[in-house]
Amino acid sequence: MNKQDLIKKIEEARDSRLITYITGDRQPFATRIADEVVPIFNRHLENFGHQKKISLFLYTRGGDMVAPLRLVKLIRSYTQDFELIIPYRAHSAGTLIALGANKILMGKLGELSPTDPSTMHPFNPVNPQNPQQKLEINVEDINSYFLLAKEKAGVKNEQMNEIYKQLGEKLHPLSLGNAYRAIRMAKQIAEKLLRIHIKNEERIKKIVNAITSDICIHGYPITRDEAKDLGLEIEEPDAALEKDIWDLYDAYAKEMKLGIPFHPLEILDDKEMAEVKYTGAYIESDDLSNQFIFKGKVQKTIRDNKPAIDMHIDSQKWEQIK
Repeated sequence: MNKQDLIKKIEEARDSRLITYITGDRQPFATRIADEVVPIFNRHLENFGHQKKISLFLYTRGGDMVAPLRLVKLIRSYTQDFELIIPYRAHSAGTLIALGANKILMGKLGELSPTDPSTMHPFNPVNPQNPQQKLEINVEDINSYFLLAKEKAGVKNEQMNEIYKQLGEKLHPLSLGNAYRAIRMAKQIAEKLLRIHIKNEERIKKIVNAITSDICIHGYPITRDEAKDLGLEIEEPDAALEKDIWDLYDAYAKEMKLGIPFHPLEILDDKEMAEVKYTGAYIESDDLSNQFIFKGKVQKTIRDNKPAIDMHIDSQKWEQIK
């Protein structure tokens, strides 16, 4: 089956209307959840009109922390029953979207992740390997530094001022403040999304603590069993539906060559220069399609008297395909 046939088949199985949102993780064409997709989603939702149930089919490694709140609220303005379908990865910002869903349909390989943001700031430290590049600061690395001081070095509460001072000598105070703001924002957004459909404050607190602080390994895979234990509304598809869900993911994975390293030579072959066109993300429903398309050139060249390959991305933008 092609993607449109699979979308329709899953819609029938779920008695729902379905939108797919696939962001790519193949360098140098990786894409992330971003605020710019909100108008694109609105186009698909307007085409649906108000529905009894809307399902979002999602694959992502993360992205902007505020975009999930806008997306969830937008989808919910067209339905009272919002379902997220996770064939494989829905990390970080994808996990925040999951928190706003009434139900999460997870396949065997489905996984969420902690929402520990990494932050960029003008005063972040410089990468010693590349002085032109700033390093990201991971919020959980900062939290773990303080836990290390307490639990392993035996630092008492009254001595923590000195630990803060030492860190402030290594990292700019504004960078630290930016990182702290990021974790506060992640917690607040998680709470807002859960309160849309959950009224039990203890349940909300347990979920928020788990995904924003208790799980301290970046990228840790939260499987459907663990997600269920946290208090999320998880459903496991039957064998036939799981196959259709995986087949739809696999169709996108093959088109985008997810997990397959990009080598410019595969485009050049025996040519000196070749055009590059690559789709790095999709937002699709049964009769509409938007794609984030990279366009550029790959060219053989000589650098320092040695053969080399240059690649230039001339444009990268969302395009309406149909």
